[in-house]
Amino acid sequence: MIRFADPGFVNDAACVKMCALSRYQDESGYSLANDASHGPSWMGLAASLPPISRHLLEYNMNQPHQADHKAANQAAGQGLLERLFALQGHGTTARTEVIAGITTFLTMVYIVFVNPQILSNAGMDTQAVFVTTCLIAGIGSILMGFLANLPIALAPAMGLNAFFAFVVVAGMGYSWQVGMGTIFWGALGLLILTLLRVRYWLIANIPLTLRVGITAGIGLLIALLGLHNAGIVVASPATMVTVGNLTSLPCLLGLLGFFLICIFSARGVHSAVLIAIVVTTTLGWLFGDVTFKGFVSMPPSIAPVFGQLDLMGSLDISLAGIIFSFMLVNLFDSSGTLIGVTSRAKLADDKGRFPRMKQALMVDSVSSVGGAFMGTSSVTAYIESSSGVAVGGRTGLTAIVVGLLFLLAIFFSPIAAMVPAYAAAGALIYVGVLMCSELTKVKWEDLTEAVPAFMTAVMMPFSFSITEGIAVGFISYCVMKAGTGRWREINPCVLVVALLFVIKFVWVDAH
Repeated sequence: MIRFADPGFVNDAACVKMCALSRYQDESGYSLANDASHGPSWMGLAASLPPISRHLLEYNMNQPHQADHKAANQAAGQGLLERLFALQGHGTTARTEVIAGITTFLTMVYIVFVNPQILSNAGMDTQAVFVTTCLIAGIGSILMGFLANLPIALAPAMGLNAFFAFVVVAGMGYSWQVGMGTIFWGALGLLILTLLRVRYWLIANIPLTLRVGITAGIGLLIALLGLHNAGIVVASPATMVTVGNLTSLPCLLGLLGFFLICIFSARGVHSAVLIAIVVTTTLGWLFGDVTFKGFVSMPPSIAPVFGQLDLMGSLDISLAGIIFSFMLVNLFDSSGTLIGVTSRAKLADDKGRFPRMKQALMVDSVSSVGGAFMGTSSVTAYIESSSGVAVGGRTGLTAIVVGLLFLLAIFFSPIAAMVPAYAAAGALIYVGVLMCSELTKVKWEDLTEAVPAFMTAVMMPFSFSITEGIAVGFISYCVMKAGTGRWREINPCVLVVALLFVIKFVWVDAH
């Protein structure tokens, strides 16, 4: 028994290992200590030892091992993330997902400042809209991360907020409460299409050439936004657009950010976009173009806009076209973005379907309804999510990080406001480069495939509308296939959507 009292032996003896095992359960949840089939009663053996040996044995077993506890805690945290998001299965890590989330947030945080400015033209309270924009973007993105496990962030749609403020309210003379009601009914219609799986059917049956055109067109559109935000491209009454002042600080820093991203990405640095944004923002502050405005400010009340929509007043028959427009635009803006981002992340299959498509469409639809009730324009998936995908984001953890940052932005708005538009411009241009690479999949030798892809891609930046590009693409696809005698290749989905767009152009847009 002297041998059993030797501490070195106790640490290595089989009886100690079995005693330790007897205190825990196996992976199936069954206690090994209660199963006689595992061998002799090792606890009984330990109890039969003399007091000194038994005390040494218990001492070795109960001795705290801080390193082991720390490793166990880390493993437990990683195990939780793995169960929720399947990080290893997507070829990513928690660190990469966090960097991707921060990158996506920085490229789309402008919406919390631009959206209130646009909606203020409709008479809405600017400060209240700022808070509701942060709230719905945060909640929608977190839901997308948890329920759909996709690296796609949500926020109020830029095109629809301008349509609401400048066309429905300012142009047609309706109150913003009635206008917000039309957004609500349009979002509710989108939710019904999602519940009936009509929206799922539409996305799953879009031909490859149109999907590629949609992806490339969105890339061209956001590249144009990036060039404009940096001052590289400006408006011109003579030529519509022209080159801006290339020696201006925003232009120089925007170009610097773009090339930093490209160089770092070519060298395999996944956080290239984030690094470029930090560098350009810091340089802007050093040159006096970015003003430090503090750290924290308390959020104002959202009472002036929350739940203030006029549901009954917006059900007027004269507003049916407006409601239909909101539903149609949001459907294809969001669906096109989902296809583009998931294709870029290599999550979509050959038919454009991606994992948990139903959940993603449901979150998108419900967020749109909630956004209208809270007092902001329809919520949609943001193409800027591609910037997070570009640095390695592949799961819903990226979207959750974005959502949490939007919620934090409510209290830290001065810091978020420090990031200038040109600091994110390089990221937008870079994402445009990546998304246009999809055009290599088009069968350019077949004009019935090439023309729809080309028209879809070029109409988005030239019309400044994702929806118009999709509409022209679907219509041109039917025209080319029918005109060359290949009408059998037109599936019912494409035909129905093309006819709906024709109806929109003739009876809605014309009036």
